[in-house]
Amino acid sequence: MSSIKNSNAASEFNPANINEHVIYGRAFNAVVWGMPAVNFELLHESLQKAGSSFNQIIYWSGLISSKNQTLTPNPDVIYVNPLYDTSQGPVVLEIPPAEGSSSITGSLDDAWQTAIEDIGPAGVDKGKGAKYLILPPGYQEKPPEGYIGMPSSTFTGFAILRSNLTDGSKKDLERAVDYGRRVKIYPLAQAADPPQTTFVDLLDVPFSNVIPYDLHFFELLNQFIQREPWLTRDMAMIDQLRNIGIEKGKTFKPDARTKEILNEAITDAHAWIDDKYEEVFTPPFYNGTHWALPANPEVAKGLQNNFSDPASYPVDSRGAIYSMAYFSSKHIGAGQYYLMTTKDKSSKPFDGSKLYHLHLPPGVPVKLYWSITAYDRETHALITGAKHYSRASTTPGLQKNNDGSVDIYFGAQALPGKESNWVPTDANRQFELLARFYGPEKAFFDKVWKMGDVEEVNI
Repeated sequence: MSSIKNSNAASEFNPANINEHVIYGRAFNAVVWGMPAVNFELLHESLQKAGSSFNQIIYWSGLISSKNQTLTPNPDVIYVNPLYDTSQGPVVLEIPPAEGSSSITGSLDDAWQTAIEDIGPAGVDKGKGAKYLILPPGYQEKPPEGYIGMPSSTFTGFAILRSNLTDGSKKDLERAVDYGRRVKIYPLAQAADPPQTTFVDLLDVPFSNVIPYDLHFFELLNQFIQREPWLTRDMAMIDQLRNIGIEKGKTFKPDARTKEILNEAITDAHAWIDDKYEEVFTPPFYNGTHWALPANPEVAKGLQNNFSDPASYPVDSRGAIYSMAYFSSKHIGAGQYYLMTTKDKSSKPFDGSKLYHLHLPPGVPVKLYWSITAYDRETHALITGAKHYSRASTTPGLQKNNDGSVDIYFGAQALPGKESNWVPTDANRQFELLARFYGPEKAFFDKVWKMGDVEEVNI
């Protein structure tokens, strides 16, 4: 079975002099600090490979499969993701009003993946729809009447929009896709006669932003630095990056020895980040369990206020979080809430060759839906080759118990008679679980309803 790297798997880097020692240390720091930027730059790179561009919308005309190797994606919604570029001026993002069962849950993020604002019924427009005007860094003009100004700290960024399902039927999927395609993006300069929005369907296109722990990480970080402005909070990194060959306005061309050092540094940073990742699950959401919001309180607060507290900038924990996920919301818990775990009730890592059981009590306190998804523990992406990746309240044919509770099973083989409630795993690899609650209600946060730990089933 695949095992996960830890701090005992450090490289054997031996610096020849103090300068090499400095390059190694600053490269290590650059990996941790630059994780959310590289995470976004991977999205940009995959966008280009798919034949799309900024100020267009990528979407999936059905539920995603493991062809989508992005970090912890949701396989139970229709994704509609506009990517913006304001380098030539403000950009308009039009969101349609919620109608009947059609609604969007999502947020607009800058290229550091810090939320600018939430969108949809739980966002600024409150489900009425709106014209959001994304403003470039330093933009001072007042938005025209009828627009909601969204000041971005970077020239580029994206919105993660989810067109929600109700029963998961073919008709329901078609409805969600049609509704999602009503989103528009175009330059403000063309608002008088907006051009038709370009939609690029990625349903059958390989797409990934799994973090590359090699030289390509630094190449992507360099691309980001060349395009985006320095934020005041990050200016201490200017010299750090210059030491490893990344400097605005200059070509990144490390020599052979520097490449060796960079690869050694990112190998060790990978192991260290993975250790930090396990710390993310403290404190647990429910006392006595392993379920936790996959963002510690300090990072969660910083993501909601753009790290405005000068005494708090948790780049270490932020790096760990963005090694396994992308996107952040402005108001955590308003539109959705996430609980994640990597261990069973006995505090053992999930083993894909074993069978596990999760009991969901009746009356899950959500307005929209809940889902439980299994991901590859090492890549944090959907498990390749799996028949499906999750079970949700919108899953057709999901079995409920007489009291309305639901039992979900995870393993390489289904328990006989429980196939409809089974999530496949890879017998040769570890996995992790992410529970999503869309439209969480007060009873969820009051913990009137409680989800217990996942337990191994002895068969």
